[in-house]
Amino acid sequence: MKLISWNVNGLRACMNKGFPEFFTAGRADVFCVQETKMKREQAEISLPGYFQYWNSAEKKGYSGTAVFSRSEPLAAKYGIGRPEFGGEGRCITLEFPEFYLVNVYTPNSQRGLARLAYRMEWDDAFRGYLKGLDAEKPVVACGDMNVAHEEIDLKNPKSNRTNAGFTDQERQKMTDLLGAGFTDTFRLLHPDETGAYTWWSYLYHARSTNAGWRIDYFLVSDRLKNRVRESSILSTVTGSDHCPVELILA
Repeated sequence: MKLISWNVNGLRACMNKGFPEFFTAGRADVFCVQETKMKREQAEISLPGYFQYWNSAEKKGYSGTAVFSRSEPLAAKYGIGRPEFGGEGRCITLEFPEFYLVNVYTPNSQRGLARLAYRMEWDDAFRGYLKGLDAEKPVVACGDMNVAHEEIDLKNPKSNRTNAGFTDQERQKMTDLLGAGFTDTFRLLHPDETGAYTWWSYLYHARSTNAGWRIDYFLVSDRLKNRVRESSILSTVTGSDHCPVELILA
């Protein structure tokens, strides 16, 4: 089973930057998108053969998630069950016979860490949400989680120590999440690989010099680890400031 996740930084814009061609060539069983920045009715997104699930933000041109699946799931759920975290379209959960698929766009702590407290509350709530699902059946969680977990996961760890996405607090929350029974599939298969990034700033030619961050993930319940065959970063795919990530399960 092939799953792909991509923060497209605006799906309507990405549709003109190679998204349809990549989507067709990718032939994913499930394709998760973050930062759609649109409501479904704002554009015709024709993806024959796929069921579409959208969770859009109330604010126009902001946030949002979508999942496109070849198979119709048993159920779909939007949000993480906490009203204080609603309205921004940050999560979609699809229930399949063997696992839950969770597509997430984690809140950014923002410049000056203006939203760090909100982010900390979100991280605790999201961890609790995944643990609740995991108690019922295994979980595959993917998306832009807006944190580089370890120093190996970004080009310049020392100079970014207090910046959003690499604070000690955010990194600890990811440690807590993994400790709650989940596995970072990329590091499972590539524990020591350096220069493996999924996001590059548009500033300072960051992508051409590979001055990036790995903030897009596929996590699985620990009991699914033995089904992970490939976990890849598709860094040659352009169209966004993020690149897609891919997971193949046996």
